[in-house]
Amino acid sequence: MRGFIAITLGILLLFSCAQQPADSPAVEAPSVVLDTATGVAAGTLLRTELTSDFIPARPLDIWLPSSYDGAQKHNVLYMYDAQMLFDATTTWNGQEWRVDEILDSLITDDVITPTIVVALYNGGQRRNFEYFPEKPAAQLQAAFSDSVLSEISKRYGSDSTFSVNSDNYLRYMVEEVKPFVDGQFAVHTTSESAAVMGSSMGGLMSMYAVGEYPSVYGTALCMSTHWPGGFAPNEEIPAVFNAYVKQNIVPERVGKIYFDYGTETLDAMYEPFQNNVNLVLEENGFVLGENWTTEKFPGAAHDERSWAERLHIPLIFAFGK
Repeated sequence: MRGFIAITLGILLLFSCAQQPADSPAVEAPSVVLDTATGVAAGTLLRTELTSDFIPARPLDIWLPSSYDGAQKHNVLYMYDAQMLFDATTTWNGQEWRVDEILDSLITDDVITPTIVVALYNGGQRRNFEYFPEKPAAQLQAAFSDSVLSEISKRYGSDSTFSVNSDNYLRYMVEEVKPFVDGQFAVHTTSESAAVMGSSMGGLMSMYAVGEYPSVYGTALCMSTHWPGGFAPNEEIPAVFNAYVKQNIVPERVGKIYFDYGTETLDAMYEPFQNNVNLVLEENGFVLGENWTTEKFPGAAHDERSWAERLHIPLIFAFGK
């Protein structure tokens, strides 16, 4: 699909609105325009912008597989860092996840059940503040927390007045994005059919999303999860994350959870931290290979090319037939 066609929401979603699933809430279509965006090789990428009470304004992308007709219900995969998912010509490093090609192929080949993607944009300089789990952050000693946030600000040129804002980001997802998606697209609306996915800080945020809203998101897919939180190995941040996992990521609340890591570049420091989390998951009652998996990928780096090469694995874990 190439080109740029602006069409109204009502026309675009004629089929899905006319045949809205019975378990979807009745949500009035907002007065927005969805644009058919360029840059995908498979399926259709739609772009709009929702006014938010919780985070600064930004686009919202919805990817539909080539088989989407508005009649059959689909799973919903919420993915962080929308800027990096579909089009390498627009990313900062010339890489992409190839989400459209990989997911469309899995659906076409009947490997996974039909799924749409809700691509959530990060806040640029605000990214690490929006993706740092807020409740664990509150457990850090003030001096250590301030030093980490100060280092983030220096690295990314962020405004020094920024503060951790992941709870509001989750409210944006749950209270604004999900009702919009559930009301306008042919999707299942239960937690069993909704997964959250991200890498690095987005991996942390995926874990945090299911911990905070297990009745909304049933599965977390966490790739190259950035357990150190900052830019160097430390014990303080992983300790508060482990405590959060111990209390909140339990089989009674969370359906399924996936972790992985590589061995090169930034991923090279993750293994001992991930091993500690694995022990907590075992203690909490997760069963490896059933409702939880952790995968190691020797030679894989901390970049979109590496995540694209293994993207099919967590997708099959979440939605495989």
